[in-house]
Amino acid sequence: MVAAAALRVVCCGGSPLHGARAVFSADARYLLCTSGDFVKVYSAATEELVRVLRGHGGLVTGVRLNPHNRLQLYSSSLDGIILVEYGIFLWSDAFQLVSVKLTKTAGQDVEAKEFSVVLEGVDASPKCTAFGREGEYVASVKNFHLQVYFFKRKQLNRFSLRATNAKGGNNLFTCVACHPKEDCIATGHGDGKIRLWRNFYHNKEYVFSTLHWHHDRVMDLCFSIEGTSLLSGGVEAVLVQWHSGSDCKKDFLPRLGSAIEYISVSSDGTLYCTLHTDNRITIINSNLRFSKSIQGLIKARDVKTGLVVDPRTKALVLNGEPGHLQFYCLQSDKQLYSLDIVQQEYIQQAGLNQTDLVKVAFSAQGKWLATVEEREEEPDLELHLKLWFFDEETQSFKLNTQISMPHDDHITAMCFRDMDELEDDSLILVTAGKDCLFKVWVILEDTDPEGNWSCDFVGSYHNYQATNCCFSEDGSLLAVSFEETVTVWDSSTWDLKCTFCHPPGKIRYVCFGRLTCSKYLIGATDHGFLCCWNLLSCALEWSAHLNVVVLQPDPLSEHIAAVSWLSKESSLFVFKPNEPRPICIQRNLCKEKIQFAAFVPRDVPETIGSEKYLWLRRSQLYFLTDTQLCCFFKLAVEESLPVTPFSLLLGKHRHQQSQGDIDLTKVVRNRHEQDSPAVKELLHTPAHVLPSASFLCPIFINSLLISKEKKSAEEVADEVEMESEDAEEDSDEEKDITEMEQENIKPMDLLGEITCKLSKAEEKELRKVRKMDYSWISAF
Repeated sequence: MVAAAALRVVCCGGSPLHGARAVFSADARYLLCTSGDFVKVYSAATEELVRVLRGHGGLVTGVRLNPHNRLQLYSSSLDGIILVEYGIFLWSDAFQLVSVKLTKTAGQDVEAKEFSVVLEGVDASPKCTAFGREGEYVASVKNFHLQVYFFKRKQLNRFSLRATNAKGGNNLFTCVACHPKEDCIATGHGDGKIRLWRNFYHNKEYVFSTLHWHHDRVMDLCFSIEGTSLLSGGVEAVLVQWHSGSDCKKDFLPRLGSAIEYISVSSDGTLYCTLHTDNRITIINSNLRFSKSIQGLIKARDVKTGLVVDPRTKALVLNGEPGHLQFYCLQSDKQLYSLDIVQQEYIQQAGLNQTDLVKVAFSAQGKWLATVEEREEEPDLELHLKLWFFDEETQSFKLNTQISMPHDDHITAMCFRDMDELEDDSLILVTAGKDCLFKVWVILEDTDPEGNWSCDFVGSYHNYQATNCCFSEDGSLLAVSFEETVTVWDSSTWDLKCTFCHPPGKIRYVCFGRLTCSKYLIGATDHGFLCCWNLLSCALEWSAHLNVVVLQPDPLSEHIAAVSWLSKESSLFVFKPNEPRPICIQRNLCKEKIQFAAFVPRDVPETIGSEKYLWLRRSQLYFLTDTQLCCFFKLAVEESLPVTPFSLLLGKHRHQQSQGDIDLTKVVRNRHEQDSPAVKELLHTPAHVLPSASFLCPIFINSLLISKEKKSAEEVADEVEMESEDAEEDSDEEKDITEMEQENIKPMDLLGEITCKLSKAEEKELRKVRKMDYSWISAF
């Protein structure tokens, strides 16, 4: 049987790790945090991802440990489902705080019908609601109001502040935390102040004290386990520890990288955890000493470098922290390391123009790295081209050459010639700019062993702006696009060989074919045309009307991937230049616009039977959406398992016969599928209350055994032969024999080994022949 295959999109990174407060396990060995639709479990000692908890169909909004069973985890999601994971309160769509009673039943999917509204008009953020000492009350803040609800007395107290104080400070509530041992509520505010509320059982006799260190809004608050200290964090990327509620006694842990979004404390009080806006998790000892850091994909303000693959590590390379290049590991969903390109201190000030990283390119083997950084201050433009050499001893890139103002205007494209890097004269870098020039950079021969770079050739075409550049597979040709025209140059003499034009529209992307399609040149315009030119005949081979937003060739095959954007939906088209008809079309990939894509070589080629998906055999296609979610295309092969009771039990059986054939499923289902109480008990009983496997196994096996209630076909045939011929003609036993033979058909007979059925008259003649005496033949 041929396995059915389907192409689906899988999100592999970029989901925020700071979407909700993280929690430690009861023994503080593991850290559980939300990540998109999943809950990820990290080791607090090794930083490694231990497990991914799946089951939600929407964004996970919170995780909590059961205080009465520390092996039980509750997770909530925008899909309206609360999952219980084995090793309550929640916010509704109208932002009400409701109490839900979770029934204790054997089923895995339970609809919660009993719930009651506790507070109206609460803030959507979980950090704006907290429970007080031993769950006696709940505190919630929103805008300039504080609400405290007492469960036993069913009393609601409200406290309000003015929008601004006498000194102009912003009194907006940003977060709330409750003391675990005392009746004390801590609230954070927009002006960086922290208020400690006491005696809030009375509407008018309440008091509060003020703590102030943060210069901007307080992002989160958290008390220690015993309540002896209060932790606070904000945009300063500094963790502040306040002792005994005093403004004079405080400790700091600075330079945590980015703004602190959430703060968590382990149940034994030995570890703290901070979640940051740059998708980083920091684990800190209780003495404010740094312990571990888990860095996910950093979401830059603007990904200007595109999506590039490091040939050495096969990591995705793109903008990270301001002025940095992040190397992102696809397998572990973690950052390998960050390379400081700009090497300048970033100033947190709105409206300030600072140096930014805009272009990046690797040589074929990853030995050289080229970066472009710019800073634009009207009317001046600062531009720097840097060449980095990979040092084998330090296993990092070292700056080799820095060129100021390589072009008089912005650099639009940059590429290396993909040839043998052992020969220095074959290593070439080309840059194209809005100054209507493209420049060729080479290594000087009379310099140090690593060499320095200088300009070797400058080219132009009719004073048009250069927009794209790329080399052919063998490096003999260079294609440079100038607005609506593509020019082809000889890389050995830099002579112009030919030009191609397909108006209207500027050339947005250009690339050469590879392997058997190396004689073709592909271009995409911003007016929605995809063109293929033949380099041998210098003519247009074919063109298609397609709004291409991403054009990415596979470096290991002839395939080229084109992503279109139409009617707010992204679609994928995979083709070979020598065939105008696409090999694979995948429409409606996602509702988000795909910004960049890159083919990443596989370590081991995949075994793929379908010709439609052969382009995934040696490489995987990754893409980045406009929300900076990193996804890839995965070939989902439905398992074609043999029809067994176990496959039927798991629900993996599917109809594999045509309507005209005999349905093997029905035969096996009638024989094996039973309403067994043992099977139901095994499937619907929660795992933590099931008996041991050694006890369940005999019961389960016995429930699948088939009782022998009827005689076999051979026994029936023998009994029929013993009867007389006359009795057979008038008796009704023939109908019973026929029915029993049909019921005892084996499944293998239905696959093609069944014998031909005889009519009743033919069966009678056959019995007569079998009863005849042939002993007289022995005389001859």
